[in-house]
Amino acid sequence: MHDPFVRKETSPRRFLLLQGLMGPFFRMVGIALRKSGHEVYKINFNGGDQLFWRLPHGIDYTGDGQHWPVFLEDVINRHQITDVMLFGDCRPMHKAAIEFCGERHIPVHVFEEGYIRPDWVTLEVDGVNGNSSLPRDPAWYRAEAARLPPAPVHNTVPSSFRRRALEAVAYNAADILTRWYFHKWNDYRPWHPWTEGIGWLKRLRNRKAAEILTQEIMQHITDSGHPYMLFPLQLDADAQVRLHSSFAGMEPAIRRVISSFAAHAPSDTVLLIKEHPLDNGVRDWRSLINDIAREHKVGDRVFYIETGDIALLVQKARGVVTINSTTGTLALACGVPVLAMGQAVYNIPDVTDQCDLDTFWVSPTPPDKATYDAFRRVLIDRCLIPGGFFSEQGLKQLIQGVLERISRSPAPERIASETVASGTPHFRLHLPTRKPSRASQPTVVTHDRV
Repeated sequence: MHDPFVRKETSPRRFLLLQGLMGPFFRMVGIALRKSGHEVYKINFNGGDQLFWRLPHGIDYTGDGQHWPVFLEDVINRHQITDVMLFGDCRPMHKAAIEFCGERHIPVHVFEEGYIRPDWVTLEVDGVNGNSSLPRDPAWYRAEAARLPPAPVHNTVPSSFRRRALEAVAYNAADILTRWYFHKWNDYRPWHPWTEGIGWLKRLRNRKAAEILTQEIMQHITDSGHPYMLFPLQLDADAQVRLHSSFAGMEPAIRRVISSFAAHAPSDTVLLIKEHPLDNGVRDWRSLINDIAREHKVGDRVFYIETGDIALLVQKARGVVTINSTTGTLALACGVPVLAMGQAVYNIPDVTDQCDLDTFWVSPTPPDKATYDAFRRVLIDRCLIPGGFFSEQGLKQLIQGVLERISRSPAPERIASETVASGTPHFRLHLPTRKPSRASQPTVVTHDRV
Protein backbone atom coordinates (compact mmCIF):
# COMPACT_ATOMS: atom_id res chain seq x y z
CA MET A 1 0.00 0.00 0.00
CA HIS A 2 1.24 3.49 -0.81
CA ASP A 3 2.67 5.36 2.15
CA PRO A 4 2.08 9.14 1.77
CA PHE A 5 5.02 9.84 4.09
CA VAL A 6 7.55 8.19 1.77
CA ARG A 7 9.08 10.91 -0.42
CA LYS A 8 12.55 9.80 -1.45
CA GLU A 9 14.62 12.84 -2.37
CA THR A 10 17.73 13.10 -4.50
CA SER A 11 19.61 15.13 -1.88
CA PRO A 12 19.19 13.54 1.57
CA ARG A 13 19.70 15.93 4.47
CA ARG A 14 20.71 15.42 8.09
CA PHE A 15 18.19 16.87 10.55
CA LEU A 16 18.75 17.61 14.23
CA LEU A 17 15.57 18.01 16.29
CA LEU A 18 15.65 19.87 19.61
CA GLN A 19 12.60 20.25 21.88
CA GLY A 20 9.16 19.80 20.39
CA LEU A 21 5.65 20.15 21.73
CA MET A 22 4.72 17.82 24.60
CA GLY A 23 3.45 14.78 22.70
CA PRO A 24 4.33 12.59 19.69
CA PHE A 25 4.64 15.34 17.04
CA PHE A 26 8.44 15.33 16.74
CA ARG A 27 8.54 11.53 16.78
CA MET A 28 6.15 11.50 13.80
CA VAL A 29 8.26 14.14 12.05
CA GLY A 30 11.32 11.97 12.62
CA ILE A 31 9.64 8.87 11.20
CA ALA A 32 8.45 10.76 8.13
CA LEU A 33 11.85 12.34 7.45
CA ARG A 34 13.58 8.95 7.77
CA LYS A 35 11.14 7.38 5.32
CA SER A 36 11.92 10.23 2.94
CA GLY A 37 15.59 9.23 2.94
CA HIS A 38 16.94 11.78 5.44
CA GLU A 39 19.05 11.15 8.53
CA VAL A 40 17.38 12.33 11.75
CA TYR A 41 18.87 12.98 15.20
CA LYS A 42 17.13 14.24 18.34
CA ILE A 43 18.49 15.87 21.49
CA ASN A 44 16.53 15.05 24.64
CA PHE A 45 16.72 17.58 27.47
CA ASN A 46 14.55 15.68 29.95
CA GLY A 47 12.59 12.47 30.45
CA GLY A 48 9.51 13.87 28.73
CA ASP A 49 11.50 14.45 25.54
CA GLN A 50 12.92 10.95 25.86
CA LEU A 51 9.51 9.35 26.45
CA PHE A 52 7.96 10.71 23.26
CA TRP A 53 10.99 10.11 21.01
CA ARG A 54 11.86 6.38 21.18
CA LEU A 55 13.59 6.38 17.78
CA PRO A 56 17.21 5.80 16.77
CA HIS A 57 19.75 8.58 17.29
CA GLY A 58 18.27 9.99 20.48
CA ILE A 59 20.99 12.05 22.18
CA ASP A 60 20.59 12.94 25.85
CA TYR A 61 21.93 16.27 27.07
CA THR A 62 22.63 16.21 30.81
CA GLY A 63 24.59 19.42 31.03
CA ASP A 64 23.66 23.00 31.81
CA GLY A 65 23.25 26.15 29.76
CA GLN A 66 26.91 27.07 30.02
CA HIS A 67 28.12 23.89 28.30
CA TRP A 68 25.24 23.73 25.80
CA PRO A 69 26.88 25.63 22.86
CA VAL A 70 29.96 23.40 22.95
CA PHE A 71 27.83 20.28 23.15
CA LEU A 72 25.64 21.45 20.25
CA GLU A 73 28.66 22.24 18.10
CA ASP A 74 30.07 18.77 18.78
CA VAL A 75 26.79 17.08 17.76
CA ILE A 76 26.45 19.18 14.60
CA ASN A 77 30.04 18.49 13.54
CA ARG A 78 29.94 14.84 14.51
CA HIS A 79 26.81 14.10 12.48
CA GLN A 80 27.32 16.71 9.74
CA ILE A 81 23.92 18.28 10.45
CA THR A 82 22.40 20.30 7.61
CA ASP A 83 19.12 21.41 9.25
CA VAL A 84 17.86 22.02 12.79
CA MET A 85 14.21 21.79 13.90
CA LEU A 86 12.64 23.05 17.12
CA PHE A 87 9.34 24.20 18.63
CA GLY A 88 9.42 27.75 20.03
CA ASP A 89 12.32 30.08 19.36
CA CYS A 90 12.45 31.78 22.77
CA ARG A 91 13.37 28.86 25.02
CA PRO A 92 16.88 29.48 26.41
CA MET A 93 18.49 26.42 24.77
CA HIS A 94 16.73 27.20 21.49
CA LYS A 95 17.81 30.85 21.49
CA ALA A 96 21.43 29.79 21.87
CA ALA A 97 21.03 27.18 19.13
CA ILE A 98 19.51 29.68 16.70
CA GLU A 99 22.37 32.11 17.34
CA PHE A 100 24.98 29.39 16.79
CA CYS A 101 23.29 28.07 13.63
CA GLY A 102 23.02 31.60 12.26
CA GLU A 103 26.78 31.96 12.51
CA ARG A 104 27.22 28.64 10.70
CA HIS A 105 24.52 29.34 8.07
CA ILE A 106 22.52 26.29 9.18
CA PRO A 107 18.77 26.79 8.62
CA VAL A 108 16.61 26.44 11.73
CA HIS A 109 13.02 25.34 11.06
CA VAL A 110 10.89 26.83 13.86
CA PHE A 111 7.43 25.45 14.68
CA GLU A 112 4.80 27.33 16.69
CA GLU A 113 1.07 27.40 17.17
CA GLY A 114 -0.46 28.70 13.95
CA TYR A 115 -0.57 32.42 13.24
CA ILE A 116 -4.07 31.69 12.01
CA ARG A 117 -6.25 29.39 14.08
CA PRO A 118 -7.63 26.88 14.30
CA ASP A 119 -6.28 24.11 12.04
CA TRP A 120 -2.93 25.73 11.15
CA VAL A 121 0.64 25.35 12.42
CA THR A 122 3.41 27.88 11.86
CA LEU A 123 6.73 26.84 10.32
CA GLU A 124 9.26 29.57 9.61
CA VAL A 125 13.02 29.59 9.16
CA ASP A 126 15.10 31.11 11.99
CA GLY A 127 12.29 32.75 13.97
CA VAL A 128 8.55 33.27 14.52
CA ASN A 129 6.24 35.96 15.90
CA GLY A 130 8.42 38.82 17.19
CA ASN A 131 11.48 37.20 15.58
CA SER A 132 9.81 36.61 12.23
CA SER A 133 11.46 37.98 9.10
CA LEU A 134 8.06 38.93 7.68
CA PRO A 135 7.78 42.70 7.08
CA ARG A 136 5.22 45.03 8.65
CA ASP A 137 4.49 46.91 5.42
CA PRO A 138 0.87 46.48 4.21
CA ALA A 139 1.82 47.47 0.64
CA TRP A 140 4.31 44.60 0.52
CA TYR A 141 1.61 42.05 1.38
CA ARG A 142 -0.76 43.42 -1.22
CA ALA A 143 1.94 43.19 -3.89
CA GLU A 144 3.06 39.69 -2.86
CA ALA A 145 -0.49 38.32 -2.69
CA ALA A 146 -1.25 39.63 -6.19
CA ARG A 147 1.41 37.26 -7.54
CA LEU A 148 0.00 34.18 -5.82
CA PRO A 149 -2.79 31.85 -6.96
CA PRO A 150 -5.94 31.58 -4.82
CA ALA A 151 -5.43 29.82 -1.50
CA PRO A 152 -6.24 26.09 -1.51
CA VAL A 153 -9.45 24.91 0.10
CA HIS A 154 -8.94 24.47 3.82
CA ASN A 155 -10.82 21.90 5.91
CA THR A 156 -11.11 21.84 9.70
CA VAL A 157 -9.45 19.09 11.73
CA PRO A 158 -10.54 17.66 15.09
CA SER A 159 -8.71 18.50 18.32
CA SER A 160 -9.00 16.76 21.69
CA PHE A 161 -8.55 18.61 24.98
CA ARG A 162 -8.42 15.26 26.78
CA ARG A 163 -5.56 14.10 24.57
CA ARG A 164 -3.65 17.34 25.15
CA ALA A 165 -4.08 17.08 28.91
CA LEU A 166 -3.04 13.42 29.14
CA GLU A 167 0.03 13.97 26.95
CA ALA A 168 1.07 16.86 29.20
CA VAL A 169 0.64 14.71 32.31
CA ALA A 170 2.69 11.87 30.78
CA TYR A 171 5.44 14.28 29.70
CA ASN A 172 5.69 15.89 33.13
CA ALA A 173 5.64 12.53 34.93
CA ALA A 174 8.52 11.27 32.79
CA ASP A 175 10.39 14.51 33.47
CA ILE A 176 10.00 14.11 37.24
CA LEU A 177 11.01 10.45 37.27
CA THR A 178 14.26 11.11 35.38
CA ARG A 179 15.42 14.29 37.13
CA TRP A 180 18.13 12.21 38.84
CA TYR A 181 19.63 11.68 35.38
CA PHE A 182 18.85 15.03 33.72
CA HIS A 183 19.96 16.65 36.97
CA LYS A 184 20.91 20.00 35.44
CA TRP A 185 17.75 20.44 33.40
CA ASN A 186 16.28 23.85 34.13
CA ASP A 187 12.72 24.02 32.84
CA TYR A 188 11.91 27.28 31.06
CA ARG A 189 8.45 27.23 32.66
CA PRO A 190 8.08 28.96 36.05
CA TRP A 191 6.54 26.00 37.90
CA HIS A 192 7.49 22.45 38.83
CA PRO A 193 6.27 19.76 36.39
CA TRP A 194 4.41 18.03 39.23
CA THR A 195 2.44 21.23 39.86
CA GLU A 196 1.62 21.50 36.18
CA GLY A 197 0.55 17.86 35.98
CA ILE A 198 -1.86 18.28 38.89
CA GLY A 199 -3.22 21.40 37.23
CA TRP A 200 -3.98 19.52 34.02
CA LEU A 201 -5.75 16.74 35.90
CA LYS A 202 -7.90 19.30 37.75
CA ARG A 203 -8.82 21.00 34.48
CA LEU A 204 -9.76 17.66 32.98
CA ARG A 205 -11.87 16.77 36.02
CA ASN A 206 -13.67 20.15 36.08
CA ARG A 207 -14.16 20.41 32.34
CA LYS A 208 -17.91 19.72 32.36
CA ALA A 209 -18.65 22.19 35.16
CA ALA A 210 -16.59 24.85 33.35
CA GLU A 211 -18.60 24.31 30.16
CA ILE A 212 -21.90 24.73 32.04
CA LEU A 213 -20.72 27.94 33.70
CA THR A 214 -19.53 29.32 30.35
CA GLN A 215 -22.93 28.66 28.81
CA GLU A 216 -24.65 30.47 31.69
CA ILE A 217 -22.40 33.52 31.39
CA MET A 218 -22.82 33.75 27.62
CA GLN A 219 -26.59 33.43 27.95
CA HIS A 220 -26.58 36.24 30.51
CA ILE A 221 -24.60 38.51 28.16
CA THR A 222 -26.90 37.66 25.26
CA ASP A 223 -30.03 38.34 27.29
CA SER A 224 -28.66 41.68 28.49
CA GLY A 225 -28.21 42.91 24.93
CA HIS A 226 -24.94 44.64 25.85
CA PRO A 227 -22.02 44.53 23.38
CA TYR A 228 -18.82 42.90 24.59
CA MET A 229 -15.12 43.39 24.01
CA LEU A 230 -13.08 40.18 24.07
CA PHE A 231 -9.71 39.75 25.79
CA PRO A 232 -8.27 36.25 25.13
CA LEU A 233 -5.62 35.25 27.65
CA GLN A 234 -2.31 33.76 26.62
CA LEU A 235 -0.19 31.27 28.53
CA ASP A 236 1.46 32.86 31.54
CA ALA A 237 4.83 31.28 30.67
CA ASP A 238 4.56 32.19 26.99
CA ALA A 239 7.85 33.74 25.88
CA GLN A 240 5.93 35.67 23.24
CA VAL A 241 4.35 37.60 26.12
CA ARG A 242 7.46 37.99 28.23
CA LEU A 243 9.92 38.79 25.44
CA HIS A 244 7.75 40.44 22.79
CA SER A 245 5.67 42.81 24.88
CA SER A 246 6.09 45.16 27.82
CA PHE A 247 4.37 42.67 30.15
CA ALA A 248 6.23 40.23 32.40
CA GLY A 249 3.26 37.85 32.38
CA MET A 250 -0.51 37.76 32.14
CA GLU A 251 -1.34 39.33 35.50
CA PRO A 252 0.06 42.79 34.68
CA ALA A 253 -1.66 42.62 31.29
CA ILE A 254 -4.98 41.77 32.95
CA ARG A 255 -4.58 44.67 35.36
CA ARG A 256 -3.80 47.08 32.52
CA VAL A 257 -6.78 45.97 30.42
CA ILE A 258 -9.34 46.03 33.26
CA SER A 259 -8.17 49.40 34.59
CA SER A 260 -8.35 50.96 31.11
CA PHE A 261 -11.74 49.36 30.48
CA ALA A 262 -13.11 50.70 33.78
CA ALA A 263 -11.90 54.24 33.04
CA HIS A 264 -12.73 54.59 29.34
CA ALA A 265 -15.19 51.95 28.03
CA PRO A 266 -18.83 52.97 27.44
CA SER A 267 -21.02 52.08 30.43
CA ASP A 268 -23.11 49.61 28.42
CA THR A 269 -20.08 47.61 27.22
CA VAL A 270 -19.04 44.27 28.75
CA LEU A 271 -15.50 42.87 28.93
CA LEU A 272 -15.31 39.12 28.29
CA ILE A 273 -12.02 37.47 29.27
CA LYS A 274 -11.38 33.99 27.81
CA GLU A 275 -8.95 31.47 29.27
CA HIS A 276 -6.34 30.03 26.91
CA PRO A 277 -7.36 26.52 25.77
CA LEU A 278 -3.93 25.14 26.74
CA ASP A 279 -3.76 26.79 30.15
CA ASN A 280 -2.55 24.26 32.72
CA GLY A 281 -4.79 25.45 35.54
CA VAL A 282 -1.93 26.38 37.88
CA ARG A 283 -3.11 30.00 38.28
CA ASP A 284 -6.64 30.78 39.49
CA TRP A 285 -7.43 33.40 36.86
CA ARG A 286 -11.10 33.60 37.77
CA SER A 287 -10.44 34.74 41.35
CA LEU A 288 -7.76 37.19 40.25
CA ILE A 289 -9.95 38.75 37.55
CA ASN A 290 -12.95 39.02 39.87
CA ASP A 291 -10.80 40.75 42.52
CA ILE A 292 -9.35 43.25 40.03
CA ALA A 293 -12.78 43.96 38.53
CA ARG A 294 -14.27 44.65 41.97
CA GLU A 295 -11.31 46.89 42.80
CA HIS A 296 -12.15 49.02 39.75
CA LYS A 297 -15.91 48.84 40.43
CA VAL A 298 -16.73 46.95 37.23
CA GLY A 299 -17.42 43.55 38.77
CA ASP A 300 -20.83 43.45 37.08
CA ARG A 301 -19.33 44.17 33.63
CA VAL A 302 -16.27 41.88 33.55
CA PHE A 303 -16.81 38.17 32.96
CA TYR A 304 -14.35 35.28 32.80
CA ILE A 305 -14.97 32.04 30.89
CA GLU A 306 -12.81 28.91 30.71
CA THR A 307 -14.29 27.22 27.64
CA GLY A 308 -16.17 28.18 24.50
CA ASP A 309 -15.55 28.22 20.76
CA ILE A 310 -13.19 31.14 20.27
CA ALA A 311 -14.13 31.40 16.59
CA LEU A 312 -17.76 32.07 17.54
CA LEU A 313 -16.80 34.41 20.36
CA VAL A 314 -14.79 36.72 18.10
CA GLN A 315 -17.57 36.89 15.50
CA LYS A 316 -19.93 38.54 17.97
CA ALA A 317 -17.36 40.76 19.69
CA ARG A 318 -17.32 44.53 19.16
CA GLY A 319 -13.54 44.37 19.33
CA VAL A 320 -10.66 42.16 20.48
CA VAL A 321 -7.84 43.29 22.77
CA THR A 322 -4.79 41.04 22.86
CA ILE A 323 -1.07 41.08 23.56
CA ASN A 324 -0.02 39.07 20.51
CA SER A 325 -2.38 36.09 20.54
CA THR A 326 -3.23 34.42 17.25
CA THR A 327 -6.86 34.84 18.24
CA GLY A 328 -6.33 38.27 16.72
CA THR A 329 -6.23 36.78 13.23
CA LEU A 330 -9.53 35.00 13.85
CA ALA A 331 -11.15 38.33 14.64
CA LEU A 332 -9.52 40.09 11.70
CA ALA A 333 -10.86 37.43 9.34
CA CYS A 334 -14.35 38.31 10.58
CA GLY A 335 -13.79 42.03 10.11
CA VAL A 336 -13.67 42.59 13.89
CA PRO A 337 -11.36 45.39 15.14
CA VAL A 338 -8.21 44.19 16.91
CA LEU A 339 -5.73 46.04 19.10
CA ALA A 340 -2.41 44.29 19.76
CA MET A 341 -0.51 45.52 22.83
CA GLY A 342 2.67 43.59 21.96
CA GLN A 343 4.74 42.62 18.95
CA ALA A 344 2.58 40.46 16.69
CA VAL A 345 3.27 39.37 13.14
CA TYR A 346 -0.16 40.71 12.14
CA ASN A 347 0.20 44.07 13.93
CA ILE A 348 0.53 46.19 10.80
CA PRO A 349 -1.28 49.33 9.57
CA ASP A 350 -4.57 48.71 7.76
CA VAL A 351 -4.89 45.37 9.57
CA THR A 352 -4.93 46.11 13.30
CA ASP A 353 -6.14 49.31 14.94
CA GLN A 354 -3.10 51.50 15.59
CA CYS A 355 -4.73 53.63 18.32
CA ASP A 356 -4.02 53.38 22.05
CA LEU A 357 -5.95 51.07 24.39
CA ASP A 358 -7.95 53.82 26.08
CA THR A 359 -9.28 55.02 22.72
CA PHE A 360 -10.00 51.53 21.40
CA TRP A 361 -12.89 50.93 23.82
CA VAL A 362 -14.75 53.92 22.41
CA SER A 363 -14.01 53.86 18.68
CA PRO A 364 -12.42 50.60 17.44
CA THR A 365 -11.44 50.59 13.76
CA PRO A 366 -12.03 47.40 11.71
CA PRO A 367 -9.36 46.01 9.39
CA ASP A 368 -9.13 46.80 5.70
CA LYS A 369 -10.45 43.57 4.16
CA ALA A 370 -8.25 43.64 1.06
CA THR A 371 -5.09 44.12 3.12
CA TYR A 372 -5.97 41.39 5.60
CA ASP A 373 -6.85 38.96 2.80
CA ALA A 374 -3.49 39.68 1.19
CA PHE A 375 -1.71 39.20 4.51
CA ARG A 376 -3.45 35.88 5.08
CA ARG A 377 -2.65 34.63 1.58
CA VAL A 378 1.05 35.37 2.02
CA LEU A 379 1.11 33.66 5.42
CA ILE A 380 -0.41 30.49 4.00
CA ASP A 381 2.14 30.42 1.20
CA ARG A 382 5.20 31.18 3.30
CA CYS A 383 4.78 29.88 6.83
CA LEU A 384 1.51 28.05 7.53
CA ILE A 385 0.81 24.33 7.31
CA PRO A 386 -2.72 22.88 7.67
CA GLY A 387 -3.23 20.39 10.47
CA GLY A 388 -3.13 20.15 14.25
CA PHE A 389 -1.29 18.57 17.16
CA PHE A 390 -4.08 16.91 19.13
CA SER A 391 -5.75 14.33 16.87
CA GLU A 392 -4.51 11.60 14.56
CA GLN A 393 -6.19 13.27 11.57
CA GLY A 394 -4.65 16.63 12.39
CA LEU A 395 -1.17 15.14 12.92
CA LYS A 396 -1.31 13.13 9.69
CA GLN A 397 -2.25 16.21 7.68
CA LEU A 398 0.40 18.25 9.46
CA ILE A 399 3.20 15.76 8.79
CA GLN A 400 2.33 15.65 5.09
CA GLY A 401 2.49 19.44 5.00
CA VAL A 402 5.85 19.49 6.78
CA LEU A 403 7.35 17.13 4.20
CA GLU A 404 6.01 19.22 1.35
CA ARG A 405 7.38 22.43 2.89
CA ILE A 406 10.79 20.86 3.52
CA SER A 407 10.97 19.57 -0.05
CA ARG A 408 10.26 23.11 -1.29
CA SER A 409 13.11 24.61 0.72
CA PRO A 410 16.56 24.42 -0.87
CA ALA A 411 18.84 21.82 0.66
CA PRO A 412 21.74 23.54 2.42
CA GLU A 413 25.30 22.55 1.70
CA ARG A 414 26.43 19.81 4.01
CA ILE A 415 28.75 21.04 6.74
CA ALA A 416 32.32 19.83 6.41
CA SER A 417 33.23 17.44 9.19
CA GLU A 418 35.50 18.99 11.81
CA THR A 419 37.68 17.46 14.48
CA VAL A 420 35.55 16.24 17.36
CA ALA A 421 36.26 14.55 20.63
CA SER A 422 36.70 10.79 20.31
CA GLY A 423 35.72 7.98 22.60
CA THR A 424 32.13 9.10 23.24
CA PRO A 425 30.10 6.14 24.56
CA HIS A 426 27.03 4.92 22.68
CA PHE A 427 24.46 2.97 24.69
CA ARG A 428 21.64 0.83 23.36
CA LEU A 429 19.49 1.23 26.45
CA HIS A 430 16.42 3.45 26.26
CA LEU A 431 16.72 4.59 29.89
CA PRO A 432 19.98 5.47 31.66
CA THR A 433 21.43 2.70 33.81
CA ARG A 434 23.39 4.80 36.30
CA LYS A 435 23.43 8.28 37.68
CA PRO A 436 26.19 10.41 36.12
CA SER A 437 28.64 12.25 38.31
CA ARG A 438 27.58 15.83 38.94
CA ALA A 439 31.20 16.87 38.53
CA SER A 440 31.55 15.33 35.08
CA GLN A 441 31.11 17.18 31.82
CA PRO A 442 28.02 16.38 29.73
CA THR A 443 28.45 13.52 27.30
CA VAL A 444 26.67 12.46 24.16
CA VAL A 445 24.46 9.47 24.97
CA THR A 446 22.79 7.93 21.95
CA HIS A 447 19.91 5.46 22.15
CA ASP A 448 19.93 3.46 18.91
CA ARG A 449 16.62 1.68 18.38
CA VAL A 450 15.51 -0.02 15.19
